[in-house]
Amino acid sequence: MTTLSLKWNETVGHSTTQRSRSVTAILWTLQILSSAMFLFSGSLKLTGAPMMVQLFGAIGLGQWFRYVTGGIEVASAVLLLIPAVAAYGAAALAITMVGAIITHLFIVGGSPVIPIVLLASTATIAWVRGSGR
Repeated sequence: MTTLSLKWNETVGHSTTQRSRSVTAILWTLQILSSAMFLFSGSLKLTGAPMMVQLFGAIGLGQWFRYVTGGIEVASAVLLLIPAVAAYGAAALAITMVGAIITHLFIVGGSPVIPIVLLASTATIAWVRGSGR
């Protein structure tokens, strides 16, 4: 009975460790991809890409809002790459994506698919990284 218990615990322990490594790898992949997307998007906003200037003109809050949004995206994208504060960066980006979804649905039109995917990604990161505290 003792041998069976030891083998069961070793098997379960190995499975848990393997699962933990898989979750960590998936989480890091999600963080890196999300960070890259937000660094790119935020940079376009901050550098005044014509497409972004036009988009924020249509929103009607002024170009200052483009700078604020771009700043949040770039700063939070950097936070995604630092495990100790990744949950905070992800939470800020998730809130930003809720705003983006609402903006696409009710103000500027277009497909909200990308903001929805990014919301799912950042909400997952915030939840997993935040629950580790």
